[in-house]
Amino acid sequence: MGTATVDGLTIAYEVIGDEGRPWTLTPGGRYGKDTPGLRELAHELAAAGNRVVIWDRPNTGGSDVCFTGESESAMQADALAGLLRHLDLGPAVIAGGSGGSRVSLLTAARHPDVAQGLAVWWISGGVLGLIALGYHYCYGSLLAAWREGMEAVADLPEWQEVIEANPANRQRILDQDRARFVETFERWMKVYCPCGDELVPGLDDDVARSLDIPALVFRSGVSDAHHTRETSERVAELLPQAQLVEPPWGDREWIERQAEHEKGLFVRWPLLAPQLLEWAASSYPA
Repeated sequence: MGTATVDGLTIAYEVIGDEGRPWTLTPGGRYGKDTPGLRELAHELAAAGNRVVIWDRPNTGGSDVCFTGESESAMQADALAGLLRHLDLGPAVIAGGSGGSRVSLLTAARHPDVAQGLAVWWISGGVLGLIALGYHYCYGSLLAAWREGMEAVADLPEWQEVIEANPANRQRILDQDRARFVETFERWMKVYCPCGDELVPGLDDDVARSLDIPALVFRSGVSDAHHTRETSERVAELLPQAQLVEPPWGDREWIERQAEHEKGLFVRWPLLAPQLLEWAASSYPA
């Protein structure tokens, strides 16, 4: 594992594979690079002759916490672009699922110089899905800051993993101005409101239409209320070079992974490797 300083932030990362086309993999939630399934998928891609960056986004794993930017995902997208430039590994195939798909899309949109392709699955969307995201990512910290201040925020269970992996993160949280922190989290929460014209939070539809790079979009399950099928199909329609494909699992994959969350939400992501590799080979012939 290595660390890089990107815009003053310490970012924890690992590069798997010694040569070949660069890829990045980003999980969802506030899960880091060691969450089950991510590293295994990276090894599958690396075994086929690729270099794969797995990383801890700011606010996950061993990286620094960061409370700036128009949204948490946009801030993380900027960090990923900076990391790729630091490693001299761009342009890369930017890939991820759930929250990682949003970060991947925003990275390509905000920093086209680092993206040569996109692969996304479990794209969050729908009224229930987006409102749930705002609650999941922001509600606890906002309420604690409003009621008791930054020490209460630092004591929340949702921040203990990043504090244990990077103990200086506790002081970074404590050092936040409470009013500014509340303002930031209210802005971040508002981004998820399903009340505008953006299909993907923080990504203007017209900007998505301008992403003229190869893209692979895995169709979401009909039963998935958090990553709706309509969202995946509409994203595929927006991206000029997108291929919409069926995933390597059944319709209830997200529901089943939630029911077995102790095993890891992303534990079956290695099943994506054959389709990802086939798409890359056809999109970027040697």
